[in-house]
Amino acid sequence: MTTIVRTIQFSAGHRLWQHESKCAHIHGHNYTVEFHATAEQLDSVGRVIDFSVLRDRLGGWIDRHWDHGFICNKDDREVLDAMALVSGQKLFVMDVNPTAENLARYLLDVVGPQQLAGTGVRLVRVVLCETDNCRAEVSI
Repeated sequence: MTTIVRTIQFSAGHRLWQHESKCAHIHGHNYTVEFHATAEQLDSVGRVIDFSVLRDRLGGWIDRHWDHGFICNKDDREVLDAMALVSGQKLFVMDVNPTAENLARYLLDVVGPQQLAGTGVRLVRVVLCETDNCRAEVSI
């Protein structure tokens, strides 16, 4: 199996609802995400897929939904109410807390299949870094 990796960077705010420490406060990160993709066979050029297609499809989704926005849990009423007061605020609401683990899993299980449909390519692993020292890795 041949796997390629496309890295995308984005900035977003979040809060971990009911967290026991400082992550309970509204804050943000400069995230880096690695998308590991594979296909049953290489295309006629000898690629899994052109790297720019991953950038456009996966990075485009991140740009539209997460980059320079705020990601929060659907049960976090304080944040939802506060964000409603900010005109034009980009807000992405998740069924779970926006931990690195949950963000990576969402990219692998939801965004990847949606954005890569029809290409013959699938994500097999996502690595999401919140900081240089902290990251989550999920795979199929």
